[in-house]
Amino acid sequence: MRTALSIAGSDCSGGAGIQADIKTMTMNGVFAMSAITALTAQNTTGVTGIMEVGADFLAQQIDMVFTDIRPDAVKIGMVSSSELIRVIAERLRHYSARNIVVDPVMVATSGSSLMRTDAVDTLARELLPLATVVTPNIPEAEVLSGMTIRTPEDISAAAEFIGKTYSTSVLLKGGHNVNDANDLLYSDGNCVWFEGRRIDNPNTHGTGCTLSSAIAANLAKGFGLDEAVSRAKEYISGALAAMLDLGSGSGPMNHAFALSGRFTEEA
Repeated sequence: MRTALSIAGSDCSGGAGIQADIKTMTMNGVFAMSAITALTAQNTTGVTGIMEVGADFLAQQIDMVFTDIRPDAVKIGMVSSSELIRVIAERLRHYSARNIVVDPVMVATSGSSLMRTDAVDTLARELLPLATVVTPNIPEAEVLSGMTIRTPEDISAAAEFIGKTYSTSVLLKGGHNVNDANDLLYSDGNCVWFEGRRIDNPNTHGTGCTLSSAIAANLAKGFGLDEAVSRAKEYISGALAAMLDLGSGSGPMNHAFALSGRFTEEA
């Protein structure tokens, strides 16, 4: 079985972060592991607290994974401080990690800030050049590119700028009302649009975590980047279309929409 590591924060309400990553990786057929960067107190309505782990302890988690069950892919999500970003980058370089997916999580779906201002520069400088692909949404891409994004042409320009600046591929997610859930992949000088159907579901907590984890899982299984993105988009569309409705805010998706069998039966 192929393996994947998520380096991200914990979401105690289960819809995003490490919890979403493990569910997604499992449903996409790989063995999921985690290195937790922070504990968060959050639910579908917002984030009330963040307890960051120490840099040494994060390094220990990454070491224990790589020295025993080496991951075939690595997904990096919420990392709130420069110190932790530098530790992650150093350890990934040390182990020559492959298939690195960086989801530059800056703000939660609820609108709560998840990254300190100084950490954005460190992430761009230390982690983006290591990435196989970076998966910003439009607000995150505006920060990384310094551009205002309002049109599909703006998406193309921003993705190309980020990709060329940091020598990485970029999947710029266009779901923030610019188009009908279409995403643009910039890779090796080429742009490919991935069309998506906009699903009328207000419960989108953890969509970014889920998409990036699904891409990592498919890269771990040996799919090329284009196919990994296509499969990940198909998976997230299914999870949204299942129309799970939990919580009083922007609720989680049903990551296990395709799971069936005796052990899923209710009493």
